[in-house]
Amino acid sequence: MKNITLVVPVHNEEKNIREFFKETVKTSERLGPDYELSVLFVDDGSRDNSVNILESLSREYDNVGYLELSRNFGKEAALSAGVDNLDCDAAIILDADLQHPLYYIPQFVRKWEQGYDIVATKRRSIKKQPLARRLGSFLFYRILNTISEFKMEPGTTDFRLLDRKVIDALKDFKEKNRMVRGLIDWMGYKKVFIEFDAPKRNDGVAGYSYKKLFRLAFNSLISFSLFPLRIAGYLGLLISTTFGALLMFMIVDKLLFMQFGFTPLSFVVVANAIFCGIILSSLGLVALYIGHIHEEVVDRPLYLVRRQKKFNKNRRSVVLPEAAALLMK
Repeated sequence: MKNITLVVPVHNEEKNIREFFKETVKTSERLGPDYELSVLFVDDGSRDNSVNILESLSREYDNVGYLELSRNFGKEAALSAGVDNLDCDAAIILDADLQHPLYYIPQFVRKWEQGYDIVATKRRSIKKQPLARRLGSFLFYRILNTISEFKMEPGTTDFRLLDRKVIDALKDFKEKNRMVRGLIDWMGYKKVFIEFDAPKRNDGVAGYSYKKLFRLAFNSLISFSLFPLRIAGYLGLLISTTFGALLMFMIVDKLLFMQFGFTPLSFVVVANAIFCGIILSSLGLVALYIGHIHEEVVDRPLYLVRRQKKFNKNRRSVVLPEAAALLMK
């Protein structure tokens, strides 16, 4: 029997957790007796009743475990916490809001059994997705794939299956500013994509605000490429060339033609513009990288666990017909 663990980050999902678990019951039945399906929830500082529901499920079912983080560290940290606590043949990362349909999981497993180390997903569409999010996603992938040394497939999601070797490799990453699916794509390994249509969110509101999405995108651009740092050099070269040419023109006019009547002050202003432009653009971008270096050197923990409940490996998963009947009441 092969063990597959679902890694599910949770942040204020009290209205979705039990409905999500009902879907795991159906999924386990479709997988059949050769696979044992476990669920590891990672509560990322929820302020609602999510933790109490997770604790209740973990008491009722041996195949349910959870980690409660000490505060909200962000989805990437929550995913990392889940991965760090895995001990299984394969893991599937997905959200608790049911926008990652669990009925694709048997298809994931078939691809995995065919020898693929990573089974990733691409969204064809998503119901009720705001235009700003679609545009932001398009721009992010376009910019990242232009400036980065490796390519990320546009439209991909965190919804993916990872073989044990990928899980073990992911545990070795120590950087603090991370995008988990970016790290997975960076690894390489044998990968296949499955396209899906994402339904609308089951209940509640999305936990990722535009501010968090922008921060994640910006950190990813810096983490996976040195191009933003090179911009400082390019910008400095552009400013130096432009204002240098203007300065030469002013000098020639002053010495030979006297057509424009440039004053001494104008020479000072142009020269200052050259040096200030170079210095300010360079300092701004270099400071971003120094900030990232500082966070890595300080080496604070990526997350802290307040309490946890692991599943019982010595008993079969309690995702059986009687459990299904109980859940469907």
